[in-house]
Amino acid sequence: MKLKKIFFAATLLFTGLSLAACSSAKTEQSPLDKIKEKGTLVVATSPDYAPFEFQTLVDGKNEVVGSDILLAQKLADELGVELEISTMNFDNVLNSVQNGKADLAIAGLSISPEREKVFDFSDPYYQDGNVLLVQKGDVAKYAKVADLDNADLAVQKGTTQETYARANLSNANIVSLTLMGEAVNQLKNGQVKAIILDSSVASGYMSQNPDLALAELTFEAEPENAKAIAMAKDSGELKKEINKIIGKIVENDDYKSYLEEAAKYTVVE
Repeated sequence: MKLKKIFFAATLLFTGLSLAACSSAKTEQSPLDKIKEKGTLVVATSPDYAPFEFQTLVDGKNEVVGSDILLAQKLADELGVELEISTMNFDNVLNSVQNGKADLAIAGLSISPEREKVFDFSDPYYQDGNVLLVQKGDVAKYAKVADLDNADLAVQKGTTQETYARANLSNANIVSLTLMGEAVNQLKNGQVKAIILDSSVASGYMSQNPDLALAELTFEAEPENAKAIAMAKDSGELKKEINKIIGKIVENDDYKSYLEEAAKYTVVE
């Protein structure tokens, strides 16, 4: 009788554990399923990087616009959900995905080996070059990397340009700033001598600031600059679905039209 009781108790315990395991398996959702169930795609971005993402007045209201925002809207539409833009400083964008506060990060992000260790990335949707922005009178002054020795060089904190500058331009005085607008203001005021940044972004600032121009310098070792979407590691079906949409956008050259649409807005600076 005692053995029967022990056997019965063990059976109940095994059954309970099995049911708990099955229940856990059933409730475990993929990132894609979670997005579709809540009906919202939360995208983290840093709106100070025109033409990719920036703030401007639209019909009297301050809105976040840009080519990346149009891309985010396309993704939400294709997934059949609403888009929610979550704004923050650039160096917090990836953290927002890592801690689950955002589903995706779309912020002019470049793929790098270091980032790929922590995040999944979509296929690239745009390729941009890196340039050196200076005051117009200094265009010829910076023609080679050695010309940056001891110069105050601004980079945006958390960017691949910052990583590149610290690894390859170590003789310069690297000044890491939270906002690109802050870097541009410091350049105009003479607090820094140059900024390394994306060519598309530099073009936007030059169009609003005729006293700024591109230096003659070209980089021997180009920083990684393929723009892609970041998501949590092992995103599985979500990554596949995002890549499917990106494939269509690249095939149709849609991102070019997003850039053209973004250019219609005035960069607030």
